[in-house]
Amino acid sequence: MKRDWVRGGKMWLGILLAFLLCSSLEGQTNSLTINSVHMMILPELVVNNGENLTLQCTVDISTNLQVQPQHLMLFYKDDVLFYNVTTTQSTEIFFIPQARVYDAGMYKCRVILDNKKERTTSEYQVWVKGVPSPRVTLDKKEAIEGGVVLVNCSVPEERPPIHFTVEKYELDIRDAKLKREKTSHYHNFVTMEFPVEEQDKIIFFQCLASIVSGTHVETSSTSRSDMVTVTESFSLPKFHISPEGKIIEGDQLTIKCTIQVPHFIQAYPEIIIQKDKVIVANNRHGSEAEYSVMALVEHHGNYTCKVESSRISKTSSILVNVTELFSKPHLESSALHLDHGQTLSLWCSVPGVQPTNFTIQKEGMIVSLTQNFTIIASEWDTGMYTCVASIGKVVKKSNSIYIKVCEMLSKPRIFYNSSSEVVKGQTIQISCQSINGTWPISYSLLKAGKLLERKYQDFNQPAVFKDQPTKDTEYQCISDNCHSHTNIVSKVLHVKVIAPVDEVKLSFLVSDMVESGKTIELQCSVNEASVPITYKFFKGDENRPFYQTFSNKTQVIWRQADASKEQEGQYHCIAFNRANQHTRAPRSNALTVKVFFAPWKKGLIAVAIIALIIAALILGAKCYFQRKAKAKQVPVEMSRPADPLMNSNNEKIMSDSGAEANRHYGYDDVGNHAVKSIDENKEPLTMDVEYTEVQVTSTEPHRGVEAKGTETVYSEIRKTDPDFLENRYSQRTEGSLDGT
Repeated sequence: MKRDWVRGGKMWLGILLAFLLCSSLEGQTNSLTINSVHMMILPELVVNNGENLTLQCTVDISTNLQVQPQHLMLFYKDDVLFYNVTTTQSTEIFFIPQARVYDAGMYKCRVILDNKKERTTSEYQVWVKGVPSPRVTLDKKEAIEGGVVLVNCSVPEERPPIHFTVEKYELDIRDAKLKREKTSHYHNFVTMEFPVEEQDKIIFFQCLASIVSGTHVETSSTSRSDMVTVTESFSLPKFHISPEGKIIEGDQLTIKCTIQVPHFIQAYPEIIIQKDKVIVANNRHGSEAEYSVMALVEHHGNYTCKVESSRISKTSSILVNVTELFSKPHLESSALHLDHGQTLSLWCSVPGVQPTNFTIQKEGMIVSLTQNFTIIASEWDTGMYTCVASIGKVVKKSNSIYIKVCEMLSKPRIFYNSSSEVVKGQTIQISCQSINGTWPISYSLLKAGKLLERKYQDFNQPAVFKDQPTKDTEYQCISDNCHSHTNIVSKVLHVKVIAPVDEVKLSFLVSDMVESGKTIELQCSVNEASVPITYKFFKGDENRPFYQTFSNKTQVIWRQADASKEQEGQYHCIAFNRANQHTRAPRSNALTVKVFFAPWKKGLIAVAIIALIIAALILGAKCYFQRKAKAKQVPVEMSRPADPLMNSNNEKIMSDSGAEANRHYGYDDVGNHAVKSIDENKEPLTMDVEYTEVQVTSTEPHRGVEAKGTETVYSEIRKTDPDFLENRYSQRTEGSLDGT
């Protein structure tokens, strides 16, 4: 019981001390610093593949605390984080058992303290030397020629990419028969296919692995596979020749090729017999192939037997000798090219032993049963001739001779296809043909005596030439063939060419300024077009010509005598001939004609105008003075109601007292100014005018009252509305009463 109490007291004492320590720590400010960080690679920076590797990171931290603070340690390889740990220990270790090439690289350690302070070591280059020996496995240990073997090469301890080199070896042969390389980017193994070739007996494979580490390449040692036993799919072919011994032409020659095939082979290979690269026999469904023929001298030579499967090919060769029974016949001819009607002779000869039968054949048809053959040649005798000689079953053909018999050509006919006149620049087709004669025929076209073109015809068809004549010309045709006669010339073909109007020009013969009354002359001309030509003249935008003509000249003139202002304006012309039937008629340039008056006409007009002006001035002056003279006369009017009006009989109605009354109303005896002012101020009215002769008695004041005279005055009286006059007179009277 006492021990338990003591233990409990110690526990509470520890808690109290810890509490006091924490309380004291809370009152202090934490201070931390990293003095240094170091990293060690054990056992060393360079290790062999498969050895253990230790990475040790040590940190030295100073603090004012009584306990070691926590910090974060991080391990990097090639700047990639691969391990981290939070610890209070000053040293941390990362262990790599059995280091491989992929573990090589640049290592460093990083320490982070209080999430604020950090320190990183230097980088250390770690090398892992060597690559583990690869494992080699095969899919079979027994193979057949033409088959395949699958080879698997792997390095399970390493990571890709890995480069593999696999070689195929024959037992007891030092050099490799086949070598293949392959890089595996995603696996640590490869599978390669190797063919089993002809003459392979016992084979094996070797594998080598290489890995790139930084700038170095690490290579493994060579690994060897198990042995593979190869079985033949078929044997080497053998020849069998019959008859044995000497072979003479006429004997039955048999050439046989055989092979041996294992019982487990399901499909036979193909057997081929060749002579000088020509296949003479073959078989795909058995163990032999046979070639049988009656022996001739051409069967003499080397024969090859080739046996082929999908991947295997085996060959054998043999020489077959055939003794000639008689020589090959030789055919000769008196000539190879003959004219129709000449003599053709053929003869066939054989040196040494003479055959019993001879025939001369033309393209398979017998034309003679003897060695010699003579005929008068015709075109039908053209062809290939051979001579055939035989002794028993041995038949031999001679060389072949081609005989050409030529028939003379008939005179060639020349013509062209145009049914109408040929337009300049138009393409025409000129045909040339000799109806009779042996072809091929050479046709030559002459234009104006010069060679234009040559063509060959293999059949009896006309030769067609194309040309574009620009003027009248002559053509001739020459035909020629194998006949010995000289060339045959055709008749002359005359071709007339008409030139269309393609350029029209309008020009002045004198000037574009024409004096009135003179002659306007315009010339419409064309290029060297064929006549006759139609000309049309137009003025302005009119659609209808004002003048047209049909001429055999390349220019025409239009004249207009006694020109006036009506002929002034813009002109153009068009021209065309029969060659322009299907095209628009060419139009000329436009010219502007101006018509002006002669100086003497201008002077005459000026004089006439001046005379008219003078006459008008004189007439105006005369009228002015007449009106002024009339204005000096005293007008006689019925201006007041008290005054009597003039009657129609022109009686005397005014007296001296009347004259005084007129003065009282503003009239002067010198002239009728008052009346004039009244007339000038009145508005224009529609009225009738009458002229009345009135006798007026005037009194001259300076002579006295006694002197009186009588004169006749013509007064102009206008008929107006009586109401209007009454109002007017009343206004005048009122004005007089006012003393104005």
